[in-house]
Amino acid sequence: MRLVDVRDLRYRYPDATEALRGVDFHMQPGECVALLGPNGSGKTTFVLQLAGLLKGEGAITIHGKAGVVFQNSDDQLFMPTVLEDVCFGPLNQGCTPDEARALAQQALDQVGMTHAAAKAPYHLSAGEKRRAAIAGVLAMQPDLLIFDEPTTSLDPPAERALVQLLRTLPQAMLLVTHNIPFAQALATRAVFFDQGRATADGPVADIVKRFDWGSPR
Repeated sequence: MRLVDVRDLRYRYPDATEALRGVDFHMQPGECVALLGPNGSGKTTFVLQLAGLLKGEGAITIHGKAGVVFQNSDDQLFMPTVLEDVCFGPLNQGCTPDEARALAQQALDQVGMTHAAAKAPYHLSAGEKRRAAIAGVLAMQPDLLIFDEPTTSLDPPAERALVQLLRTLPQAMLLVTHNIPFAQALATRAVFFDQGRATADGPVADIVKRFDWGSPR
């Protein structure tokens, strides 16, 4: 059974911008897929539809829950402490405080942030903020993790640590990214978006070569 199956997905913003023009997409449980393409090609609009934050036309089937880690971690971290932040999602899913705390502590352990549970999020480094944001999503026990430009603001050591962390997670992952080395380190497949359409699908190396989408030489 496919984890995600999308058929003829379309979306038009209120200003009449046609962001998605009939996207078909699928992915399997545990798969990691990179979404590549120019700015404004529909990648972020597409994943916001998968997460239920936008609603357009077409069919989306997800066998499980999807969680989004946004590009700017400060958009997700707003509680007084890291632990309270990570508890927020489970509490809003109906967990008791004790259940939410247990899930939050487990998620913080997964991302190596147990030591920061009592810290204020604004005291964290960019890499720590990204890990705390991931913990907040993991605590809700999703089947699909969606990352929008996850390496933004990370220095090379923090980026390497993020790759190592994501390799340990069992969930399927969608990576919206311009960072080709990052995509190649994690994804086995890439989908290229252009002008609101998914125009190509295949191994990451093949898609990068076909669209000349690597780093400048």
